[in-house]
Amino acid sequence: MEIGKQEGKSLSPYCLVLPFPLQGHVNPMLQFSKRLNYKGITRITIAITKFFLKNAKDFPAASFSVETISDGFDDGGVEKVSPQEYYNRCWKSGSDTLTELLEKLRSSGSGVDCLIYDPFFPWALDVAKKFGLTAVMFFTQSNSVNNIYFHAYKGELKLPLSEPEIRIPGGLPVMKPGDFPSFIGEYESDPERTEMMLKQFRNVENVDWIFVNTFYELEQELLKDEQFSRSSRRELIMVRAIGPTIPSWYLDKRLPDDKSYGLNAFKPITEPCINWLNKQQNKSVIYVSFGSFAQPGVEQMKELALALKMTKMNFLWVVRASEETKLPKNYIDDVSEKGLIVTWCHQLDVLAHEAIGCFLTHCGWNSTLEALSSGAPMVGLPQWSDQSTNAKFTEDVWKMGVRAQKDENGIVRRDEIIRCVSYVMEGEIGEEIGRSAIKWKKLARDAVDEGGSSDRNIEEFVSALVRF
Repeated sequence: MEIGKQEGKSLSPYCLVLPFPLQGHVNPMLQFSKRLNYKGITRITIAITKFFLKNAKDFPAASFSVETISDGFDDGGVEKVSPQEYYNRCWKSGSDTLTELLEKLRSSGSGVDCLIYDPFFPWALDVAKKFGLTAVMFFTQSNSVNNIYFHAYKGELKLPLSEPEIRIPGGLPVMKPGDFPSFIGEYESDPERTEMMLKQFRNVENVDWIFVNTFYELEQELLKDEQFSRSSRRELIMVRAIGPTIPSWYLDKRLPDDKSYGLNAFKPITEPCINWLNKQQNKSVIYVSFGSFAQPGVEQMKELALALKMTKMNFLWVVRASEETKLPKNYIDDVSEKGLIVTWCHQLDVLAHEAIGCFLTHCGWNSTLEALSSGAPMVGLPQWSDQSTNAKFTEDVWKMGVRAQKDENGIVRRDEIIRCVSYVMEGEIGEEIGRSAIKWKKLARDAVDEGGSSDRNIEEFVSALVRF
């Protein structure tokens, strides 16, 4: 029997969830909140920035109350300031308005017990401790990436990188500079933003729980012994996997109404995509998407477009409206017999379709987890941030796909894209990748199902909150 499902029992802990205001950060924390709610934590409030809420389409918090804080940019304009200026203004405004929110909730008789926050807001820990709250860090990136940033934060990974191959202790494979997150591998191009990324770990020894959007079986070498020492107490903070945080309908199906994230940056085109896929042969279609944020350059878009036109496979390509001008002239009409191009889609529905043979992706972490959970082999064209590391693990560790290689100008050419797609979808190697994909699909679902590794970690947390 699930905690909180006993006859007449109502749990009292009150959780305030504070995501960073990007869709790729908000959705995982919303999904985790749904899992907590299913376990019986009935009082959950999502605190989001005023600007994000104002611009979100149908913010999906039917099960939760929603409050706002300010990051100092209530009317936008983040893109016009430096990372350091955003960080400073966000620290001041965020700390002040989060404090005001907690005081308001306390004065109304609904005092918060626990703050679950995105480490991109490191100042939230100080506020949580001031109010005596249980403080929970929730990482929305892979634990491999966390591990890299943490060693750089401690100074054990010297920047800029100077060696052709680097080994980091703790379970990571030998890596080349191009395998690191761009803020590490290309440190000199944006050192200010790199410093912001490293500050995720500020005062990590003072947090009570650390959660990562991954699952134990996927990154067990990094998770089995990973822990942080508390400076003030002889205790250890274990790093716990609680993912993958995708809707239950595509995993264990224990949350019957959880069929979508609910939060979309763009309006999905659903019926035409599924109708088109229904007409295709099994494992025959290349699905292409670079998510809601990545912006490949004009030359890269041209090479990708020509590769898809030249390959013998049919394709479904998500090209956001803002990116359509990068396509070759008359391209959509020229490829209409073999390709469907849409501005957005329900990616989980597409990945789950039997017609999909591979996923050509930027390897954002959410997309990578969705592919793993759907059993869709990947061809990685990483753009920036953590995507290169995710692509590295997809190919070399999880054996779930291949990373396309750039030329000396930083462009993945059409011949390389065609080679990678053929590699993943055809021949004996393609069959091996397909078997790995099926394996990870099962392990991802088992992790969140009753008694699975992630389910047990969530159960432990809920039990601790109830005792508290």
